[in-house]
Amino acid sequence: MTRSDSSSKWRPLSLLEHVTGVEREFLVGRRDRCEDLESAARIYLEFLRGFESLDFAGPCVTVFGSARFPQDHPYCQLAYEVGRRLAEEGYAVMTGGGPGIMEAANRGAKEGGGYSLGSNIVLPQEEAPNPYLDDYVLFDHFFVRKVMLVKYSQAFVILPGGYGTLDELFETLTLIQTGKIERFPVITMGSDYWKPLADFMRETMIPAGTIGPDDLALANLTDSVDEAIDIIKRTM
Repeated sequence: MTRSDSSSKWRPLSLLEHVTGVEREFLVGRRDRCEDLESAARIYLEFLRGFESLDFAGPCVTVFGSARFPQDHPYCQLAYEVGRRLAEEGYAVMTGGGPGIMEAANRGAKEGGGYSLGSNIVLPQEEAPNPYLDDYVLFDHFFVRKVMLVKYSQAFVILPGGYGTLDELFETLTLIQTGKIERFPVITMGSDYWKPLADFMRETMIPAGTIGPDDLALANLTDSVDEAIDIIKRTM
C-alpha cells in the first residue's frame, strides 16, 4: 500500500499501473480534444491536492539522492547528518520519501527534532515510504511534483543519484539561469561523484559556448555539512 496524500489515506498497489498508464497516455502525442481536456482537469486537481497537502509553516529544504544506497553507505551517512543539521536549524526536510539517501535524510530530520516530509511519484516499481515521515504526498505526474518541490523548498541539497536526481539538478539550474527563480541555493555534495560532471561542464560546455563561466557558480559543491548549512542561511 502507498499513501496518496498527507491525510493518511492509502492507495492500493493494484492501482499503480493504472495511474502510471494515465500519464503515459497523456504524453503519447496527439489525441482527441476531450481526452486532453480530461487530462488537464486531472492535472489541475493534482496541483490543488499538492497545495493542500503541503500546507505547512516554516522554511523547507529538499534533499535529493539515490534510493539504491544502503544505510551504512558514506553518502547515506552524509545525508543523515545533513537532515539532522537542517532540522536543528529550524528547516523542514523534504525528500522523495523512499529508501537510500532519502530515508537517511528523513531519519536525520526526525531524530534532529524537525519536520520530515516525503514527496513521491507513482511508479510500478515504487518502494514503500520510509518510516521516518511526518507527512507524505504521492503525485501522479513528474512535472507537477517538480513544480511543488521548487515552490515549497527554499534550497536543494543534491547528493549522488541517478537520472531522476540529475533531472532535478538541471531543471533547477535552468530555472535559476533563466531568472524564473531567484535566491535559491543549490548544493551538490559528494565531490568524488560530481567532479566528472563539473569537469565536463568546465572543459566541454564552456569552450563550446553552451554555458558561460558564471553558470558554474549556480551550484555549490562541498562535502562540508557546516558549509552547506552556511550557504543556505546566507542566501535566504
